[in-house]
Amino acid sequence: MILDTNALSAWLDGDPKIGTVLAQASQLLLSPIVLGEYRFGIQSSRHRREYLERILMIEEDIPTLSIDGGTAGYYGVVRHELKRQGTPIPWHDIWIAAQARQHSLPILSQDTHFDSVSGIQRIAW
Repeated sequence: MILDTNALSAWLDGDPKIGTVLAQASQLLLSPIVLGEYRFGIQSSRHRREYLERILMIEEDIPTLSIDGGTAGYYGVVRHELKRQGTPIPWHDIWIAAQARQHSLPILSQDTHFDSVSGIQRIAW
């Protein structure tokens, strides 16, 4: 499964509820979009150094998906479908949804707007 930014944050903050879901996953993957969002978020944290150390360790252990031409194709289709449905979501989440659809992976997220994207599954905790 792909971790969304709120899932990554909850995990690194030690949320016990997310641990149960993560333990059941056969594989965890990161999106470079999520890593960018997380790194942006920690820039203003007073615990920036600690969070940076944690994310560097996570990046060593969990593979990061690439964004390639195939991902761009899925992005275009997903964004078009959402526009046609009248259910836009933030652009960065369209990239994450495109990667999920491209690789047939669920997204671990609390963001219900992922439910508007056909062909992907959102898992909450």
